[in-house]
Amino acid sequence: MKPIAMIDIASPCSGWRRVCPDAERLARDAARVALVDGFAATGFTSSTRVELGITLTDDAQQLQLNRRYRGQNVSTNVLAFRAWEPETHAPSGAPFLLGDVVLAFETVAREADEQVKPFCNHVRHLIVHGVLHLLGCDHRREADAVTMERLETSILAKLGVPDPYHDINLSIEPEPVFT
Repeated sequence: MKPIAMIDIASPCSGWRRVCPDAERLARDAARVALVDGFAATGFTSSTRVELGITLTDDAQQLQLNRRYRGQNVSTNVLAFRAWEPETHAPSGAPFLLGDVVLAFETVAREADEQVKPFCNHVRHLIVHGVLHLLGCDHRREADAVTMERLETSILAKLGVPDPYHDINLSIEPEPVFT
């Protein structure tokens, strides 16, 4: 049975709505495609509904999370908190809690500016990246990084997003987020 995903989005930082009014919808759409393709690529299966949380926050909260859970005293663009371990199964009738993806507004906006990418495309990329981490994908070893990059670019193409690893110089320059 193909899992059905419930995607909950929280957006406590107003910057997201100001810069990309559709950020929540874009995040949800990116997560759905990443889940479908990620399930197929990783062989992930669940006989029950899958639940995933996405939080669009700011650098201050991301810094706190990164410090507490990773020992890093810096904000980062995306954090993925997996809520399961391999061979874990949800109790009968309960949803399978996949985990949470958290994005930091100021870091994501700065990176989009520095990389000359449209902000909303960068958001989609980071959501896809985070969801794939929740499904067990990693990029610590070079071979795994290549596999994960290929899967990301394939998913992003379905969303109409250029390859973030190769299409750095876009023909249309995006408007800077920070002026």
